[in-house]
Amino acid sequence: EVQLVESGGGLVQPGGSLRLSCAASSGFTFSTYAMSWVRQAPGKGLEWVSSINSGGSSTYYRDSVKGRFTISRDKAKSTLYLQMNSLKPEDTAVYYCAKYTASRTVGTYDYWGQGTQVTVSS
Repeated sequence: EVQLVESGGGLVQPGGSLRLSCAASSGFTFSTYAMSWVRQAPGKGLEWVSSINSGGSSTYYRDSVKGRFTISRDKAKSTLYLQMNSLKPEDTAVYYCAKYTASRTVGTYDYWGQGTQVTVSS
């Protein structure tokens, strides 16, 4: 069974940092698939944040988080990360990790985690 479990969210002041984790179950070969972080702010739709290919050699970010967020993955731990620095109130959202159906960051997602809440507020 494929499971993605996010953690690491919380309340942080503007300018602060958080590291999100997404632990993948043994139900699939984590290193074979590209992954993404997607967020949903209160009252808004889903918004793509960042993606990484299966090998970790290619990463992509939405413009509003470039230079502040870093996506990475650990093959041995089957875990995806999102390091978030210089957080802003507009980063407040539920953050989801999602699995692509392929090794490249193209196509669709077939599995999602349950989400972790990030709140940036003073």
